[in-house]
Amino acid sequence: MPVQSRHTNDHVGQAPTSQADQMSDSQPNNPLHGITLATIVEELEAHYGWDGLAERIDINCFKSNPSVKSSLKFLRKTPWARSKVEALYIATFKQQNPWGQR
Repeated sequence: MPVQSRHTNDHVGQAPTSQADQMSDSQPNNPLHGITLATIVEELEAHYGWDGLAERIDINCFKSNPSVKSSLKFLRKTPWARSKVEALYIATFKQQNPWGQR
C-alpha cells in the first residue's frame, strides 16, 4: 500500500509567497515597518545631534553621556520613551506631502 505524503498539491498553480512579501503586506500603514530602533536613533542623532534630541525629548540617555548603545538599551526597556522617539522620527522624516510626491 502506498504511503501518502502529508503535503498536498493545493498550492499548484499559485505563485510562491516569500516571507518578505508577507511581511510587507502585513503592515502597509505602519511608517516604521522595516526600520530598526538603531536606525531611528542614528538618523535622529545625525539630524538633531544629542543636544537637539535632549531638547525635544527630555530623557537622560540623550543628556548624560549619550551614545547610541546606551540609548538603545534604555529605549528597549522603556516603552513610553521609545514611543516619543518613534513619534519624533515620523514627524521628522516620514511626514506625507499633502500634494503628493514629485
